Amino acid sequence: MKIFVSRSFPGTALELLQNSGNEVHVSPFDRPLTPGELLEHATGVDGLLSFLTDKIDGDVLDALGPQLKVVSNYAVGFDNIDIKAATERHILVANTPCDEVNEAVAEHTCALLFSLARRVVEADEATKRGAYHGWEPGIFLGTGLKGKTIGIIGMGRIGEMVARRAKGFDMNVLYNKRTPDPKVESELGVHFSDVDTLLSQSDFVSLHAPLTDETRHLMNHDRFSKMKQGSYLINTARGPIVDEYALVEHLRNGKLSGAGLDVFDAEPNVNPELIGMENVILTPHIASATYEAREKMGQLAVHAILGSLTGETPPNLVNPEIWDARRQ
Repeated sequence: MKIFVSRSFPGTALELLQNSGNEVHVSPFDRPLTPGELLEHATGVDGLLSFLTDKIDGDVLDALGPQLKVVSNYAVGFDNIDIKAATERHILVANTPCDEVNEAVAEHTCALLFSLARRVVEADEATKRGAYHGWEPGIFLGTGLKGKTIGIIGMGRIGEMVARRAKGFDMNVLYNKRTPDPKVESELGVHFSDVDTLLSQSDFVSLHAPLTDETRHLMNHDRFSKMKQGSYLINTARGPIVDEYALVEHLRNGKLSGAGLDVFDAEPNVNPELIGMENVILTPHIASATYEAREKMGQLAVHAILGSLTGETPPNLVNPEIWDARRQ
């Protein structure tokens, strides 16, 4: 079987794939491929190991050829792939959800939470440029977390892990998802809320929803105007959930005290106005970037391809309903 990997990745799984007895080719470029490069290297393969930076729609699937059987996406999200188009063509799609990724993203969310609350980045930069001249009672005053309210939009696996950590900081937790979760409410002492109420009562709002047509620009001018005065926004989910121009406006008018963003509306491009704001922390889509998470993601992505090509159903198929009708 022919397999193409659109970018090298850390961990031991790539070597496992290369030693699997299949014809494996790895992109020679340590960067996202252009659409033309993807077609050049992947046309004719039976399996494609892709990344979030690879945009795969019906036209791409057709161009890769009728022998393509599986696309294994090295990511928890799969908004870069047209799942409907793949399913219609009986092409399996897999992703890499796992506790290691969930924990990494939850931890990064907390890192942004602490950094915003205690102005860590601002203080670090000021100290490094020589602005520290001795202890003062009024410099870089931040906010404590105990007793504050965090609103979590998207109470899936990652959102729940954030909630557990927030409760450990003695924070109050509101959450929103499609349907209330009485079990998690009982276990963690969190409370379901509609989005507008959550925004109006939360000192910190953390986004953990998937990117869909419904959540695209969920955080817009109207929603920002409903946030609590002086609150903070954290986004480690998907960039397009936030209208960045609206975010800039509400940071400038003082409605929001700050924001921590790991993802951006037009990645890899970052709104230049956000870059110039001292009360905004920007990280380059690294929420899941731990050794443990990358190792597990690689293992899942590789096993999904190898399993699909040898008749073993991977546990992380996005469209398992076509397993019996899959391309063989």
